[in-house]
Amino acid sequence: MKKSYMFLVCLSLLLQFSNAQIASSETNVLLQVQQLLEYPQVLQGWNNWTNFCSLPPLQSLAVVCSGLWGPLPRNIDLLGSLEVLNVSSNQIYGNIPASIAAIKNLKNLVLADNMLYGRIPNLKSLQNLEELDLGNNHLGPRLPSLSDNVVSVTLKNNSLRFEIPSVLQSYVRLERLDVSSNKLSGPIPPFLFSLQSMRYLSLSRNHLSGELATNVSCNENLVYVDISNNFLIGKLPLCIQSNSPNRTVISLWNCLSNSSSKYQHRYSFCQKQALAVKPPAMDQKKRTTMKLGIVLSIIGATVGTVCTIGILVFIIYRRNEAAKAGDHKNDGFIFDKNPARGSPIVDSRHRPQTMRRMATFGLPPYQIFTWEEIHDASNNFDSSNLVGEDSQGQVYNAWLRDGSSVLLKCMNVKQKHTPQIMKQYNESLSKLRHQNLVSVLGHCIVNYAGNPNLSTIYIVQEFSINGSLRDHLKDWRKREVLKWPQRMGIIIGIAKGIQYLHKGTAPGHFGNNIKIKNIMLDENLTPKISSYTLPLPSKVGQESPLNREVKKSEFAREISLYASENPEKDDIYQFGIILLQVITGKLFNSRSEIAEMKLQLETNLTEALPGSSPKISDAADPSLRGTFAYGSLKIAIQITVNCLGDDPNTRPSIDDILWHLQYSIQVQEGWNSSGNLDTKI
Repeated sequence: MKKSYMFLVCLSLLLQFSNAQIASSETNVLLQVQQLLEYPQVLQGWNNWTNFCSLPPLQSLAVVCSGLWGPLPRNIDLLGSLEVLNVSSNQIYGNIPASIAAIKNLKNLVLADNMLYGRIPNLKSLQNLEELDLGNNHLGPRLPSLSDNVVSVTLKNNSLRFEIPSVLQSYVRLERLDVSSNKLSGPIPPFLFSLQSMRYLSLSRNHLSGELATNVSCNENLVYVDISNNFLIGKLPLCIQSNSPNRTVISLWNCLSNSSSKYQHRYSFCQKQALAVKPPAMDQKKRTTMKLGIVLSIIGATVGTVCTIGILVFIIYRRNEAAKAGDHKNDGFIFDKNPARGSPIVDSRHRPQTMRRMATFGLPPYQIFTWEEIHDASNNFDSSNLVGEDSQGQVYNAWLRDGSSVLLKCMNVKQKHTPQIMKQYNESLSKLRHQNLVSVLGHCIVNYAGNPNLSTIYIVQEFSINGSLRDHLKDWRKREVLKWPQRMGIIIGIAKGIQYLHKGTAPGHFGNNIKIKNIMLDENLTPKISSYTLPLPSKVGQESPLNREVKKSEFAREISLYASENPEKDDIYQFGIILLQVITGKLFNSRSEIAEMKLQLETNLTEALPGSSPKISDAADPSLRGTFAYGSLKIAIQITVNCLGDDPNTRPSIDDILWHLQYSIQVQEGWNSSGNLDTKI
């Protein structure tokens, strides 16, 4: 019987679950084991309603529920004969590898309820694919290409942004389509309701707008339609009215006039909201200008040789005159002589030399954006895209025209600058690229004709969708992923980012807002500092005043009381706070909590006897137990205490911190390779 118990424990440990739930088939396996063991007393309480993940561990029995984590392997196509791939409800992050399209036998692809992001690869080659479920991720912005044999498509709660394409008409076998809780826009095409196999259609919680065609015909097998929470107007077609006997229709929270539901918005609400989310279109003035340009081009092409020679002579003469006047005029802003009052004038002539370099760290080349691109990316600076505000300006979520997500920072500067200053500023911005920074992708500088002393600088930064380090420590599932080696790798990455800010650029960037919520993690858990201080163009001997002062939080105000006149050492102090939170797994809300924990660490370091480890490990996050070497943890704690010193002058430099952190990771790697359990905590 003892051997049977041991078998049961091993079996339980091998099962992989997530979200503290297990599948019914896995429950049946455990109940069959209970039966084979002839219902021993320790298993007497097991039945079909037992939550096995919540069972307390016993001396002879333990059921452990865990989950899959990490990115999907790029060589997943090696599973060439796979027909069903279902790894839903786990902690899988990163992109869906394009190689998945090479698994030709795949019938069911279910990756729902994970942390996937980025574009969905082209899956049209999967001719056998019948079920695609990618719901509850961060995928987008386009609908993936699929074969005509697909039966069920679930893409709910993602980051899709498109108008419903006509290609869906070819999906003659499609029975289920769920694209709810996205940002789909435009009208609902009538053919969706009449697709010959369609049974379940959910388009709710999107930005769909316009009227539904009155002559819509529905497939008789269509049993469920949900178009709620959109901006639809007009009347519901007869075939999808809620009083249909064999069909469930949910249409609330639109602006429909004949819906049986009383829960509808007013007509004006849908008009206003639909305009706010409508993709920017070319205005009539631009269309007229384009037509006029085409006509003039045709007329110009028919002009005789004499006129052409005259124009060439005139151009050469003007260039010679401009050369005599000096080349410096080409480096400044482009000012309109008679602009409309208050209209923006964009600096787009001078492009920094780094734009011509090859892209680094997988980023696109540095770009000078136009005002129209900035306007479109932010959806006219829609308040729903506002992420927050710091001491330099407002920050928005934005989307470039290729569909990629970015952050957009808007900074107002009350000064007029010389062309030379702006040239230097452009160059300094283009250099802010490092693997441990949320790098700058480009910028746009706008001067206003109504106020020549006011400029707005729009900074476009890369966006990390995998969340912040703070999010990972708050979420118990994500925190379990961050064992000691992973946390040390993150800390070293943050230190390298600070080192680059302090010493990798001239002049250095100090006094950065380095907080745990501003440390973003990519799909490989590489940290990226998102809140560092961006340079502002300034005249010699002057600071660049901003348009407004931003209120600080109570915690930020409390920390600022201890800020010194040495911003370099202030960065070290903030780094110490992050290191403290990474070691303990606790998030601090006041300086008094930080001081109390620092004192505890100092006491543990002082009172620990030679060769003993429990005292030091008492403060460590319990989820780290068994994953760190005592020596590695001790070095990290000592660094933390030094960074949090009350006297800024005693705090170490970032170079010293990096050296000791790298030594700490060497101690950890030696412990890992030796397998010495004597130092295992």
